[in-house]
Amino acid sequence: MKGRCVAVGAALMVLLPACGVIRGDDDRGGGVRAPGVTAEPCPSAVDRKKGCIYLGTVSDLTSGPFAALAVPITDAQKAFWARVNKAGGIGGTYEVDVTTYVRDNKYNPEVHRQVYNEIKDRVLALAQTLGSPTTAAILGDLKTNGIVAAPASWTSAWEFEDVIVESGSNYCVEAMNSVDYAMEAHRPRSVMAVHLAGDYGADAAAGAKIAAERNGLTFTDVETPPGATEQGRAITEITKRRPDLVILTTGPADAATIVGQAAAAGFRGRFIGTGPTWNPALLKSPAAPALKALYEQSSPGRPWNAETPGHRAMREALPGVTPNDGYTSGWAWAYPMKAALEAMVAGGDVSRKGLLAAVKKLRTVDYEGMLPPEAGNYADDPNTATFRQTIVNRVDDKAPTGVTIVKDFSVGPTARAYTFDGPCFAKL
Repeated sequence: MKGRCVAVGAALMVLLPACGVIRGDDDRGGGVRAPGVTAEPCPSAVDRKKGCIYLGTVSDLTSGPFAALAVPITDAQKAFWARVNKAGGIGGTYEVDVTTYVRDNKYNPEVHRQVYNEIKDRVLALAQTLGSPTTAAILGDLKTNGIVAAPASWTSAWEFEDVIVESGSNYCVEAMNSVDYAMEAHRPRSVMAVHLAGDYGADAAAGAKIAAERNGLTFTDVETPPGATEQGRAITEITKRRPDLVILTTGPADAATIVGQAAAAGFRGRFIGTGPTWNPALLKSPAAPALKALYEQSSPGRPWNAETPGHRAMREALPGVTPNDGYTSGWAWAYPMKAALEAMVAGGDVSRKGLLAAVKKLRTVDYEGMLPPEAGNYADDPNTATFRQTIVNRVDDKAPTGVTIVKDFSVGPTARAYTFDGPCFAKL
């Protein structure tokens, strides 16, 4: 197959190191060396006596709607693993490389699949696969090959996939908690979900619908395409129907257009946008006054300036950057992979099979306070393991990333009572 190296000499049983694969006895943990694991040190090794574990990254790095978040996510993960390597690596035996196999998906499922195929035989696992519909495009191959992946997304579908190590509450829970929060803070009588198509937008819309029905609110569903210039219908629906609450699940530029133009047309209801709808650059946009007046952000984790050991370590590892909660998410998402790699090496089976087995035994993860330990439960059934706490932020132009916590980690009555028996978006 194109891209594969060929074994030279059956007796030798060694694949060329350029493939990132070595077969034979593994003196660094036992078992057969896997794709993405070498006895040779990482290209930028701290300790050249250690082997290397290569992790791939497929993210939205240039032209897609989430590039402003994805670039910081990716940079934060590079800094996270550099810190791990400086602290002795994994099990004192391996260091981790997340810089060699980084690819741009342009937030396009076909491109995502293409660039994933370019690197999948060179990596043990994926440190990041950004996007719900994009990751869905490679999910079958991840499962077939037992490749563990950390998603840069929060769809409820990941609760049902053993190869996915998600962190934080899913979009469905996030929207449920937002509606329940609004019942206390804003007392709405009607809810509209304005969202992108696919697992991202539809998952949040389903959660909003479930919470609206539980709270006796009228509900309207409006799907909208990506692109700031494509939001005319969404704005028209908002200004015509005038819901008391809009649960918004789009990209940041889309969100600014919708909130700004709806406000300019006289709309005075509330918006709560899921985590990826916000970018601090929106405070410099024409929509800033409307966002300050009408918009709140739900989030699966605390923002940049939170005082936890993990947040402090992140800030120390990223000196001089412009604060962005893409960094916060990217850093937090790396903890489960670190925990699984450590368990894999300790268990002696340094392979994709060994890593997946380690993931399936994790019931807690030490996020250094960025998330509660139970957010890293991959061992229990989906309904038991689903983490259900989220945060609500308000816009604050004095805060480093433009938002300040209004309601810290909590779970509303809808999410607490809900039974996860399948992805929420399938029920919209």
